[in-house]
Amino acid sequence: MSVEVWTYIIVGVTFAGYIWIGYQNRVRDTKGFYVAGQGVPAIANGAATAADWMSAASFISMAGLISAMGYDGTIYLMGWTGGYVLLTLLLAPYLRKFGKYTVPDFVGDRYYSQTARTVAAIAAIFVSFTYVAGQMRGVGIVFSRFLGLSITGGVIVGMVIVAFFAVLGGMKGITWTQVAQYSVLIVAYLVPAIALSVVLTGNPIPQLAFTFSDVVPKLHTLQTDLGLGSYLYSNRATIDVFAITLALMAGTAGLPHVIVRFYTVPNVRAARFSGGWALLFIGLLYTTAPSLAVFAKYNLISTFENQPLAEVRNLSWVQSWEKTGLLAFDDKNGDGILTMTKGDANEVKIDNDIIVLSTPEVAGLAGPVIALVAAGGLAAALSTASGLLLVISSSLSHDIYYRVLKPGAPESERLIVGRSVILGAILIAGYFGINPPGFVAEVVAFAFGLACASFFPIIILGIFDKRTNSQGAIAGMIVGLTFTAVMILMMRSVQLLGTAEPILPSFIGITAQGIGTVGMILNFVITFAVSRMTEAPPQDIQDMVESVRIPRGAGAAIVK
Repeated sequence: MSVEVWTYIIVGVTFAGYIWIGYQNRVRDTKGFYVAGQGVPAIANGAATAADWMSAASFISMAGLISAMGYDGTIYLMGWTGGYVLLTLLLAPYLRKFGKYTVPDFVGDRYYSQTARTVAAIAAIFVSFTYVAGQMRGVGIVFSRFLGLSITGGVIVGMVIVAFFAVLGGMKGITWTQVAQYSVLIVAYLVPAIALSVVLTGNPIPQLAFTFSDVVPKLHTLQTDLGLGSYLYSNRATIDVFAITLALMAGTAGLPHVIVRFYTVPNVRAARFSGGWALLFIGLLYTTAPSLAVFAKYNLISTFENQPLAEVRNLSWVQSWEKTGLLAFDDKNGDGILTMTKGDANEVKIDNDIIVLSTPEVAGLAGPVIALVAAGGLAAALSTASGLLLVISSSLSHDIYYRVLKPGAPESERLIVGRSVILGAILIAGYFGINPPGFVAEVVAFAFGLACASFFPIIILGIFDKRTNSQGAIAGMIVGLTFTAVMILMMRSVQLLGTAEPILPSFIGITAQGIGTVGMILNFVITFAVSRMTEAPPQDIQDMVESVRIPRGAGAAIVK
């Protein structure tokens, strides 16, 4: 059977399973809709968190970034992994002990201010829309290649599927669907990595093959010979590497759709255990990504460099990817032989987002494996998109509509508003998926920068500094978020505003992916300074903050 037929079968079976799980776990109350009734077991929540966390950026784009950027691509690996450790150990147990539904809920109650709640809700919406654009882009790419649709058509199909999960099942349906999606995506990621590891090195364990074989030095030599730059050393300014890594770490710890997962477990002890399980599940993919990146890049160079263009274009997988516009050739010197080099002389254009998806085909693996990778990419993108849409819904319907505009709204009305908001949000997310401001991981990095600059300082100070007050929190969030958003807009003005050149190429050597670090520092400084210049929080708020930090043990810390 053809790759397309295998894809229809495997994607169809997995999607049928997701839909059945979502339907079986449909909800009828707001607690089930927003936090899955706070009854998810730790190991299941760990798998769901891993699926929520390992988005299209992790599955589709991270190995592509490492493949294209070499050493510099590891900033994404270090930032995202380190950030999850930071979240699990430093923030998650305390946030669960507060016992709220959402991050804006925490901000509103901790800072005793509806204004603070509203600002946090707006920031959550802003961050989530930026993040979900990358997921919808990933869905469009997979459907475009493997189901013969345009990227626009692929995004639309993805919109319908995500809306079904989120509207019908809320957080409960999404959680159990994500458990299944994690199983699909991790198998889909490991199978081609193991197969390539055996073919290229003879070692079936990708992590060991990457470390102890000569494939990395050989790729480095190939790259430098072709003028593609060093694969083993950084080509970025040190300050930019530091800023991007820190922005990704702090952004991870401030992401609303990840934090809310810790509200779905029964108690603080379960929050800690689910964080440990999630870290294990995430580590399986993240330790495999560098090896897959190296294997993929080595295969691509071997396939294209110094090969006859006519023969390359006769390959069926090349023809399929060319139709998407994400793979293209330009015989600039007219000699009929492909050259992969740096700059204007390069005759092969490969979008970073297709490297992982195309790797099984480049390596000549079997049709079912190729189709499984497509199903894994869709599982990664759809699981995260579902969680993000629920954050947008809860921010508008719970934090603004119910907690600010209409506190007396009955439960049935709040559910209707929440589901209606999801439908509106999916349309906006689809638009940005069709017209993204960059490739998948780059768009997602912007979301992390916005979360880093808006939420991380407010959550940290809200837990560990009882003197921080509402005036400081509001000022800090507004300054951090506004500065970061404006700087990203100026640095990416070519894509976002259609300018001929970026309005601002960088800021003190820091690029758009790392500018959230500067916004975070501004947030910390403004929040701390304004809090000290204004009245201290009420005594009951200070007592609440103090009690949340008391290490009384899991049994005494249970929140019903």
